[in-house]
Amino acid sequence: MTQDPTKGICYLVGAGPGDIGLATLRAKECIEEADVIVYDYLSNAEMLRWAKPDAELIYAGKKAKDHTLTQDQINALLVEKAKEGKVVTRLKGGDPMIFGRGGEEAEELVDAGVPFELVPGISSTIAGPAYAGIPVTHRICNSQLTIFTGHEDPTKESSSIDYGAIGKTPGTKVMLMGVQRLGKITAAMLEAGVSADEPVALVRWATTGQQRTLVGSVGDIAEKVEATGFKAPAVAVFGDVVQYHQTINWFENRPLFGKRIVVTRTRKQAGALSRRLRLLGADVYELPTIKIAPPKDLLGFAELVQDAHTYDWLIFTSPNGVDAFFEVFYKIYQDARSIGGVRIAAIGPGTAQKLKNFHMATDLLPETFVAEGLVEAFKKQGSVENLKILWVKAETTRDVIGDELSKAGAILDEAIAYRTVKETEDLTGARARFEEEGADLITFTSSSTVDCFMDLGLPLPETLKVASIGPITSETAEKHGLAVDIAAERHDIPGLVDAIVQHKDRFGADTSP
Repeated sequence: MTQDPTKGICYLVGAGPGDIGLATLRAKECIEEADVIVYDYLSNAEMLRWAKPDAELIYAGKKAKDHTLTQDQINALLVEKAKEGKVVTRLKGGDPMIFGRGGEEAEELVDAGVPFELVPGISSTIAGPAYAGIPVTHRICNSQLTIFTGHEDPTKESSSIDYGAIGKTPGTKVMLMGVQRLGKITAAMLEAGVSADEPVALVRWATTGQQRTLVGSVGDIAEKVEATGFKAPAVAVFGDVVQYHQTINWFENRPLFGKRIVVTRTRKQAGALSRRLRLLGADVYELPTIKIAPPKDLLGFAELVQDAHTYDWLIFTSPNGVDAFFEVFYKIYQDARSIGGVRIAAIGPGTAQKLKNFHMATDLLPETFVAEGLVEAFKKQGSVENLKILWVKAETTRDVIGDELSKAGAILDEAIAYRTVKETEDLTGARARFEEEGADLITFTSSSTVDCFMDLGLPLPETLKVASIGPITSETAEKHGLAVDIAAERHDIPGLVDAIVQHKDRFGADTSP
């Protein structure tokens, strides 16, 4: 559909089943372009970090008996915002056209004369079983798939869906939104002659670290749900394919599966650590405690960046400093060669990788990724006397580098590239979830993440363990009265993750298969 730039448009976007890695590239584009994002209960709120800083975010959460907005209100909202000339992205869990009421929203947009686009998403009807090791089709036992809903208006006296007939349909049957009515549904199937032994699996919060699978049969699954307290949202699979859960259950066998881990890095930086933990099966809460702000004296910083080519060395002690430096550098200069012959030092591999992203090589990298290690590396490579050095740093940081290199005779200037300030927003609901459910492990990647987390004043569960990226961060945690249970031997993100995996038995429930 061709978009008139003077008019608004609404994208009806499938957000996928929960795993942010299963979002489509088109979904990401629609989020990045949006002036307004209307998202629901089953869409992964972490996708909102792709949004523009000034995008209007509207939660339209809809779950059983708890509607933030009614469907009619959502329809009216989409029309209203689009008619204001805005790009509206409506994020819906799974696929908008598979029991997502996307068709109804599209009809409203058509009636209102609002341009729109339908963006399919991966449905939990196929992704949920797949993440539980259940293929919805398998040439040995079936080649037919039926998808149905278990959710109907609770005020109706009788069902308009013939669950008995569905139960007797050959092949795999996949049901959405039916956990609360599972007893009535399986009773109808049994009454129609479906075998009580037909396998059934329920997959809760499929494709996420909260995923749980409950296996039973048509005859006993409702009883098992009651006994275990199994809750929605869940997808139900009926049929012989359920047997494969035992042999190809790949996702729930990962080393950190089910471990609830809090990531406190900035919203922009959290992805690298979160991604590594999720790939290992962890249930990650992104609860950023800090965010990066420009320096108070941006003009003074820009003047130092402009003169960078006059120095012998540039020192970078964080990826944030690299980003801030080159954002200003490329506003002043059009050519990377304008940086001249200056040599570059980085405090660790994360900072070196960020430099590499800007096509800059690192000339000096310490053996230990702390300030003392960098000072030692300078001393090993020769005298720094009378060398002009520009240290690109945060507003608040330890003075080890400046003090020690100045004592050694260097002519050192400090370029304040950014400030770390408290993060006050809870876009993903992670803070609320931490308060309600607690967590097994919290990770700290800098002293500022510790300070700002403690400033939140959140109640700490007695069983909560602490993982630290390095000795300075650990020291700050201990000053706050926190015991550091896991400390990275290599002071970077891969080193922190390795330490967490190595000591996974120290926190959370035993999830070994």
